[in-house]
Order: sequence, then C-alpha cells, then structure tokens
Amino acid sequence: MIPRDYALDPVSDQPIHVDFLRVSAGSTLHVQIPVQFVNEEKSPGLKRGGVLNIVRHEIDATVPADAIPDHIVVDLTGLDINDSIHISAVKLPAGVTPVVSERDFTIATIAAPAGLKSEEGEAAA
Repeated sequence: MIPRDYALDPVSDQPIHVDFLRVSAGSTLHVQIPVQFVNEEKSPGLKRGGVLNIVRHEIDATVPADAIPDHIVVDLTGLDINDSIHISAVKLPAGVTPVVSERDFTIATIAAPAGLKSEEGEAAA
C-alpha cells in the first residue's frame, strides 16, 4: 500500500486523514520522481559563475510498484555554460520509463550569469 492522498487540519497543519492505494505484485504506477543534481563542484560552467536552470524538478514516469525510486540522480560533471541535460543523458533505475517518450525533453540547463551576458553584448557592439 502506498499513500495516495491526505488531508491536513486547517489550523494546526497536522494530518487528519490519509487515503492509501492498494497495489498488487507486478503492477506499475505512474508517479512523479524528484530530480537530484550532484557534482556541482565538478561543473566548469558552474565554477565560472553559470547558473543551474532547472526545467523539471520532477519527472513523470511509469515504475514497478515494488521499486519506486526516491529520486533520479543527474550528474553535472563536465558541463559548461549553455549545456543542456536531456532525459536521454540520464541513467534511469531499472524499470523506470518516462511518461513522455516521443521527445528528448530537457531537465536542466547551465545558463550564463547576467554579468557575462552583458560583457559579451558590449564586446560584440
């Protein structure tokens, strides 16, 4: 059984009700899995002042009911300014399939800092 919905007390924010979903062995579920970014210190773009622009904080996926991952890890090692991380570059746990499969969607990008953009614009002028 997994929690499906809950209700909180409007005054104290304490839980007052939880609905559970019963799942059988071998079934699959559609869930949203949080994305965790690692190795920020190993990204040349972030070291130079780039900004991690997170497009998707969670990924919609179909997963086995008995193997729901806590999170999906995205490694930022070696990424530079203007690089993008797409779902195809992420190693997904066994049995995890993204719901959106017709396109290689972006999870995050490394954007140039505002100061660098204005310096590049002045140099071009």
